[in-house]
Amino acid sequence: MPPRTRGGYTSTAPRRRPTGSERRRRVQLREVEPVADRDPVEHPQHDRDETEEVLEGAPGGPIDRCILRSFHKHVAAKIWFGEDRAPLKLVNHGAKLQLWVLDAERSRISETVQRSGLAPLISCSHRVASRPMLSAFCERWQPETTTFHLPFGEMTITLDDVASILHIPITGSMISFSQPLRVDDANALLFELLGTTDVEASRETEQCRSPSVRLLWPRENFSTITDVSFDDDIEFATRAFLLHLVGCTLFADKSATSVGVVYLELFRDLSMVGRYAWGAACLAFLYRQLTNATRFEVRQLGGYLTLLQAWIYEHFPEMFSSPDLSYIESRPRALRWRPHVIPDSLQSVRERLDRLQSSDVCWEPYVDHRVEHPFPDIAWFSGCIKCGLVVEPYHPWTDHVLTDQSRGRRCQYSGSGESVAEYMAWYDRISHRIVQPPHLRSGFTTDARSSLPSHTASTSDSRNARALTLLRRVISGGRQQSGDYFWGALNEAHSILAGSDETSASHSTPSLAPASHSTPSPATRPFFSPPTFVYPPPASVDPPPASYDPPPLIVPPPPASVAPPAPAADPSAPAPDSTTCNAVYVRSKRKKKT
Repeated sequence: MPPRTRGGYTSTAPRRRPTGSERRRRVQLREVEPVADRDPVEHPQHDRDETEEVLEGAPGGPIDRCILRSFHKHVAAKIWFGEDRAPLKLVNHGAKLQLWVLDAERSRISETVQRSGLAPLISCSHRVASRPMLSAFCERWQPETTTFHLPFGEMTITLDDVASILHIPITGSMISFSQPLRVDDANALLFELLGTTDVEASRETEQCRSPSVRLLWPRENFSTITDVSFDDDIEFATRAFLLHLVGCTLFADKSATSVGVVYLELFRDLSMVGRYAWGAACLAFLYRQLTNATRFEVRQLGGYLTLLQAWIYEHFPEMFSSPDLSYIESRPRALRWRPHVIPDSLQSVRERLDRLQSSDVCWEPYVDHRVEHPFPDIAWFSGCIKCGLVVEPYHPWTDHVLTDQSRGRRCQYSGSGESVAEYMAWYDRISHRIVQPPHLRSGFTTDARSSLPSHTASTSDSRNARALTLLRRVISGGRQQSGDYFWGALNEAHSILAGSDETSASHSTPSLAPASHSTPSPATRPFFSPPTFVYPPPASVDPPPASYDPPPLIVPPPPASVAPPAPAADPSAPAPDSTTCNAVYVRSKRKKKT
């Protein structure tokens, strides 16, 4: 049958390639589409105008929408206009880690896990997470800046927080995947790296309806392997344990029951597992989960919630935390806190955050931890962090989103949390500082400090912030602090609250402002001498004379409603009848027998 050409007719002659002149003539005959006839959806300015119309008139901000462009989809915008959202369902697998224990019979698996740098995740994962607290902080997360927008400024989780709280590596190769994993490729990985059959792998991925496996599946198939098993089986079990570990901690997604098989590729060479920047990948994954949870229709929050919860405990210890006094600084900071579910509702936590001030924040939570774990220089990194196909901006230390001319100077915090005026002027213009609208608050009362003169309020606030910082360190220091430091801090706080700074000037007080990121040596750290508390009598009270006699002690009679005491037993009275006592004893034994 003769071939059919593009024009529809048949021809037996072979097709001839067009010459250059013919191609030029074809280009000249093509009609160029008029610009005015194009679809207006292609213009991004059209969507921006619609966004501004939706957000116009919101008294809670932002006034300038050049930064928070997607705020009309944010849960905080819905809350301001009366649409509420229940506390998020949290994906937390801290309890599942205790179901697969690496005991002495599995020492070979345990040694490989220790070399991978992921072993601290086994012990520091919180089994309990507070839904109201994490949901309230999620409502303040802004995806455009990857920061929490609080009433006094921005805060975010940094690589330094990850290294201090979890003790996992934050340097190394980024975790990257070229393309999403297909189900057939996932079955091939399970067959190659875990030794499963094709039937078992296909059955598991079909049950998950994705290139994933249930978190229960590795425990059921590999938890019984010990050191006496074959070398290949031990290697398979090690990869399965690491997959189970990261699925329960770093990469816990909203499926709440499964883990992606794609992470199994990272454990192909078990000797190279420690080369990855697991902390950076964990932070990028958590950033993306927080971003997804800011949408009003989302009802779940994934990611490693132990990192988020411990970060809140560290920086807001007076609001939510419960410290463990037996903690030592050589362990991850996540173990410093006893996780608990706060009894407050989500609305009450929102109102507490709306009234939050910079003096309520602990800006240097890791001062004592720097002796064992100095500040990592990589934490000053600014750029993008990656976890597979997830890429998130990371700019906690430098200007982000806008230049200096567009947004003003970046916030520079001192020890008391004060910021420069240029930053706050920019922040007031682009941020949504208050989540709960005033007309929807329950039991909200204006702060008493608003009725005080400005100079009195500023002085008292500064004095209270200094005293609270000292007392916070004493309370959270536990048993590891010296007695000199303990008594010196108490004396300093007492002197500050009493309003006399002369007493505190005679002692070596700790610096409340972060001087630099360098770690002081133990020899240069400040210590205090034990104070002697001497309280002279007030000047308005005259001292007693030398011949002063104290007045006699007068005991008032008891009131009439009080019954008189029972009379003392008469020694001449006969003893109780022994037969009656024996009868009662026999009756009680009969009741017991029946």
